[in-house]
Amino acid sequence: MASSATTPNTNSWAPFSAYSIDLGFSTPLKSLPLMKKKKKLNQKVKSAALHTPSVLHFPKKPLKPTMIPQEDSKKPIKTNPQWNLLQRAAAIAFDMAEGALISRERQQPLPKTSDPRVQIAGNFAPVPEHPVQHVLPVNGSIPECINGVYLRNGANPLFEPVAGHHFFDGDGMVHAVTIDNGKASYACRFTETQRFLQEKELGKPVFPKAIGELHGHNGVGRLLLFVARGLFGLINNKQGTGVANAGLVYFNNRLLAMSEDDLPYQVRITPSGDLETVGRYNFDEQLNSTMIAHPKIDPVSQELYALSYDVVQKPYLKYFRFFPDGKKSPDVEIPLTVPTMMHDFAITENFVVIPDQQVVFKLQEMISGGSPVIYDKNKKSRFGILDKNASDSNNIIWIESPDTFCFHLWNAWEEPESDEVVVIGSCMTPPDSIFNECDESLESVLSEIRLNLKTGKSTRRPILSETDQVNLEAGMVNRNRLGRKTQFAYLAIAEPWPKVSGFGKVDLSTGDVKKYIYGNGKYGGEPFFLPNDAADCENEDDGFIIAFVHDEKTWESELQIVNAVNLELEASIKLPSRVPYGFHGTFVDSKELVNQA
Repeated sequence: MASSATTPNTNSWAPFSAYSIDLGFSTPLKSLPLMKKKKKLNQKVKSAALHTPSVLHFPKKPLKPTMIPQEDSKKPIKTNPQWNLLQRAAAIAFDMAEGALISRERQQPLPKTSDPRVQIAGNFAPVPEHPVQHVLPVNGSIPECINGVYLRNGANPLFEPVAGHHFFDGDGMVHAVTIDNGKASYACRFTETQRFLQEKELGKPVFPKAIGELHGHNGVGRLLLFVARGLFGLINNKQGTGVANAGLVYFNNRLLAMSEDDLPYQVRITPSGDLETVGRYNFDEQLNSTMIAHPKIDPVSQELYALSYDVVQKPYLKYFRFFPDGKKSPDVEIPLTVPTMMHDFAITENFVVIPDQQVVFKLQEMISGGSPVIYDKNKKSRFGILDKNASDSNNIIWIESPDTFCFHLWNAWEEPESDEVVVIGSCMTPPDSIFNECDESLESVLSEIRLNLKTGKSTRRPILSETDQVNLEAGMVNRNRLGRKTQFAYLAIAEPWPKVSGFGKVDLSTGDVKKYIYGNGKYGGEPFFLPNDAADCENEDDGFIIAFVHDEKTWESELQIVNAVNLELEASIKLPSRVPYGFHGTFVDSKELVNQA
């Protein structure tokens, strides 16, 4: 689920001073303000929203020296034996400067949006890798049509945060459940990004955390340290800085893990059901820019559509597509005056729908002590409608949609009789509350946005009635119907925010919502809809909902398989390891795996 792991109650964010959390660190962050001494592992959280102990499983590395000098530590600073004398001296100087930076940062309380005691508490906390384990206990009967691998991505920091940390900042980890003729196995592995491999080798985090650390003057200092380490050859910052923790897509016989700050990473599913990272994937040297975490595959043409955005230099946004054989189209530069935070977009049969909204990047805000991700109330939200086959952006149609911010767009389609493009998305307010601390309660309203291509006007309405209104975030429609008019959407009920208590099957035309609640202290994540028959486009809800579910009382996790027609539980697979709340997933059919690259 792409949301901030803050710790509000059901009505508003609970004051942080009202509770204390045991993170289970091997070394407590005792210099952070308000941090209590480490208590027993089963200490209960006093927050109204998180009623479970916080357990962080950071691997104990065999490295004895301290990475960052602490006021109470006289341990030596680690250096790489392959570094020359100048590099070793520079490494010591940079580590001392970083230690001073951290010491200064810890003198002030961290906001909830960058406090690791809030962001990775409870079942948002990371877990270690788990090698494949077969013959898992199954309650019920797994439907015969389900054969393949369900995979879900998530943020899972390898190292204990030394300062600020946002849930989105964690290293990517993929959890995989393989189902083979009613039998199930499980594995989870880090996606070994360039960032991950270098930090693992150094034994500490050295790449700046885009949301949790890049704030104010300290953020500027971290960027300068990062650049300096690169100049001295202490790190390689030329091979990407991304964490690949958000999206997953299976395209052209490759499973790709993505975050919008880098190229995708190819992850291979082994014959045993385990996972291994192949490496950073540039589509045979065709892609030389980042790619957002939510590319779209057209169910008819099998083409993959994607965007790439840049926060530093123009063009701030580019559109491109890949043909089924992996060949890339030329980039189409989309004219934007400022770099916009663009996590998702939509496609129809003939168009690409591009949201240009009011959450933007302004790096200069750090100089004045702020966050580089801000809500610009003077900017007008709009959607760009571009032909899928466009070779340039000359004919793009921009239609304003006032005060609209959708972190995710679930689907879109064309209605030629009214010259409209219909967009289905969850409109969030306040727009930047998952990035910046805010006193208002976050609301995510499932909405229908109509964009009239003839008049250039837009309308927006909530799909659910006022009495049925709940936060709906993370989910999907039947992917056989992506870009076409759909009746149903399957979306996570994100309450109490940011946890997911169940999911809703929403009739997009009537607003009727049927709820499936996990209940009894259980919470989940994104519901994934798997069609019963991949070729069936008529019976839209004929299929199954798959979701990881965690029991916060027993501290155990399972994979639930729910009949999408009647919302009855078909089977649950008991997992050998806790599965943290995460982001987005996909399913790779066993027939597709035969041709895996």
